[in-house]
Amino acid sequence: MVLLLMLVTVLHVVTLAMLCIATMEKSWWVWDHAEVTDLWYSCIHDNITGNWLCATSNENDWLQAVQALMVLSVVFSSLSFLVFLGQLFTMLKGQLFYFSGLCHVVTGFTTFAACLIFTFHRKEIVNGTRDLRTGHFGACFILAWSCVPLLLLSGVLYVHLHKK
Repeated sequence: MVLLLMLVTVLHVVTLAMLCIATMEKSWWVWDHAEVTDLWYSCIHDNITGNWLCATSNENDWLQAVQALMVLSVVFSSLSFLVFLGQLFTMLKGQLFYFSGLCHVVTGFTTFAACLIFTFHRKEIVNGTRDLRTGHFGACFILAWSCVPLLLLSGVLYVHLHKK
């Protein structure tokens, strides 16, 4: 049981880090590694200076929905981890970590919803002058998608985890 507890804790910390990176980093949509768009900025790489020149992304309802869902994912995951730590030290033996598991499953569903919205409405979200066929999904988008099964798995593990 101690091994399962350590596995769930490590999995939670890893997914929380992945969610933070996916929410804050700049590669949800990429054009030839010279222009990227994320949830907050659209950036162009300046070859002369070697710096990224960034401007705030064009706001629209779909982008705001993805932003809100990803921020909620980070908040729910953080809350779940803090509740788990609190339950770990205050809960009676034999009880289950239901609330932590529920928060983590909600985190998985909010991340899933954000990724789905970005997938199906990327044209409205990116809203650039460039053709979307020349670009592709970036690493942060893939990272967010890969968080979904990990979050749901760890949420289910929390529900089955007994305090011994």
